Amino acid sequence: MTNFRYEPYLWLHLTGFAVAPLTLQLVWLGLAVGEPLPLFWLELLIVGLFGIVPIFWMQWTRPFDIFSILLLAVRPDSLTPEQCKILSLFKTQKHRTLTAIASLILVLILWKLYQLAPLGAMTAAILPQWRFLGLGIATIALLLSSVFVLVPVSVLGVFLTSQEAWLTTQPYPSEKILSDFTVFGLRLRKILPVESPI
Repeated sequence: MTNFRYEPYLWLHLTGFAVAPLTLQLVWLGLAVGEPLPLFWLELLIVGLFGIVPIFWMQWTRPFDIFSILLLAVRPDSLTPEQCKILSLFKTQKHRTLTAIASLILVLILWKLYQLAPLGAMTAAILPQWRFLGLGIATIALLLSSVFVLVPVSVLGVFLTSQEAWLTTQPYPSEKILSDFTVFGLRLRKILPVESPI
C-alpha cells in the first residue's frame, strides 16, 4: 500500500503555514490603529477570545474535515477507507495536545505583536484611526491566522504518525463524520482531479 503521507489533501492543508505570516502581519497592523485603550489586557482578551478560541474549540471538539477545499467538501460516503483512517488520527489525544500547544503559541505571538504595534503606526496611518476598527481588523486576521496554524498543525501531527500506529488505526465511520467533524461547503463525490494514492 502507498504511504498515507502522499495523500494530496494533507499537503494542500499543510501549506496553510505559508499564509499564516501574512495574516499575522494584518493582526500587527490592526493593533497599530488608533490609541490603545487604558485597559490593554481587555483589548488582548477581546482579540484573543474571538480570534483564537473559536478555531481552538473547533479543532478540539469537531476537527476540520481536511477533505475539503474552500466551499467544497468530499462526501463522507465517497472517502476511501484509508482517508477515513486519516480522519481517525484527528480524533486522538496527540491531536488535542498539538492543538493546545499551538494555541498557546498564538497567544504568545499576539502578546508580542501587541508590544510591537507602535512600530506599525506609520503604515496603519492610511486607515481611519478608530481603535475599534483596528481591533476588528486584528480579531478577524487572528481568526484567519488560527485557521492557517491550527489546521496545518493537526496535519503535521498526522505526518508524524508512525507506520505501526497507522497500521492499527481503524477507519472513522463515514456515517459519523458529519456529526464529529466540521464540514464546510457543497458536498461532492470528488474535488481534486487526481486520485488519492492510498
